Amino acid sequence: MSSPTKGETPEQGGTHKAASPASQPEHGEDTIEAADGDDEDAGYCTDEASSISTSLSSSVRDFAFENGRRYHKFREGTYQFPNDEPEQAREDMKHAMIVNICDGRLHYAPLENLQQVLDLGTGTGIWCIDMGDEYPGASILGIDLSPIQPNWVPPNVKFMVDDFESPWLQGENHFDFVHARAIAPITKDLPKVLSEAYRTIKPGGWIEFQEQQFHALCDDGTMPENYLLNEWWEHLGKGLAVFGRDLAAVLKTAQHLTDAGFINVEERVVKLPIGPWAKDKKLRTVGLYSRASIEDGLEGLSLGPMARGLGWSPDEVRVYLVGVRKALMDRSIHSYMTFHVIYGQKPPS
Repeated sequence: MSSPTKGETPEQGGTHKAASPASQPEHGEDTIEAADGDDEDAGYCTDEASSISTSLSSSVRDFAFENGRRYHKFREGTYQFPNDEPEQAREDMKHAMIVNICDGRLHYAPLENLQQVLDLGTGTGIWCIDMGDEYPGASILGIDLSPIQPNWVPPNVKFMVDDFESPWLQGENHFDFVHARAIAPITKDLPKVLSEAYRTIKPGGWIEFQEQQFHALCDDGTMPENYLLNEWWEHLGKGLAVFGRDLAAVLKTAQHLTDAGFINVEERVVKLPIGPWAKDKKLRTVGLYSRASIEDGLEGLSLGPMARGLGWSPDEVRVYLVGVRKALMDRSIHSYMTFHVIYGQKPPS
């Protein structure tokens, strides 16, 4: 992982500059070329008191079960997706996909003298663990509604069950870096969260979001207008809207950062193939990850928004997903999503 080279400084002000990681085409410019054919330790600790808060009540560690899937119990219903082992495996696979598409980077914000890091909605904690290894001198804190993180972690990594939409416990000017991945669509009041982040980030510190836009695009005309994958995402969006969430929140995130007072706001956008149809070997691998993360998450992602939100029965959801899965596996469709990295800086004092 590397930060911008010495001498690179973001422009002052709240402008949003679209750029792409090296070797990736920028959204709206070059297209991804489709392939021909049909190819397809030491230093770690186990002390639970050092990695997960021991002051949690038993109810925080309980889980809720619905339609054969496991959900968080703390602030039950806040997050509409499961936290069970299949979902954890899918989240770890998405981490591999994102690190791959970002050329091995864990972040793009130009960090220096890193001491205190916060990861919002940390999930399995895999990003925190990698950051702990990359920055052994920094303290990494991951918070989530679910206590599903491992006990074996670097000694500078800790996890805590907490709701990042509640008032933050830290005082002003505490964090050097706040990281968030895939939280924009599940956050009810993102400006409020950014207000807390601005308060607790040190002057000159950074915040970064890594988000996907859940809408399939295509550059070569192979995607039908009635693409079932897009129809499925529309249903998810309507279901999440019932709970006050916005599946397309990524499109507003950069402006929210500027409105919150952050400067040097930049947005990098890259194309994320859905399936292994790209000619480029790396993009083909990323496409496999991307398709697998959708396929493995179809049921878990659908049951909450579509059953709880839209009133579908679990059986109706499962029958509908048969067609979505078939469309997803169609190699003749060269579709892609966009992946967005959005980061900004709190003005130096």
